[in-house]
Amino acid sequence: ERTIQTLEDMLCAYAIVFGKGWVNHLPLVEFSYNNNYHATIKVEPFKALYGQKCHSLVCWTEVGEAQILGPELIQETTKKIVQIKQRMQVAHDRQKSYADLKCKPMKFQVGDKEMLKVSPWKGVIRFGKTGEVKP
Repeated sequence: ERTIQTLEDMLCAYAIVFGKGWVNHLPLVEFSYNNNYHATIKVEPFKALYGQKCHSLVCWTEVGEAQILGPELIQETTKKIVQIKQRMQVAHDRQKSYADLKCKPMKFQVGDKEMLKVSPWKGVIRFGKTGEVKP
């Protein structure tokens, strides 16, 4: 519930600022949400997932270079995020095609017997409440 409310508030703010063009800035909303501190998990979602903070490409300017401000900054950031997502999708598709080549399709019929690898459980596994005795 809290996540939905937060995202709704962020989208409303973007709709107010950018009007009808707010849809174009959805990747920036996602980027912003994933790279801000969340009190419930006590860390940014990006850091929780990858173990390190996200380093924004927009902030990598050299000393003396003119910095982009306002809507230009948002447009530049959005372009970079979209470009990164496209490159990630290309890499994902390439890895999937390699995995699909190695994957052997298996067909099973009713009544077929197959070997099942089962790892032993470690420790004691109890089902139900402990200390409860049933007749």
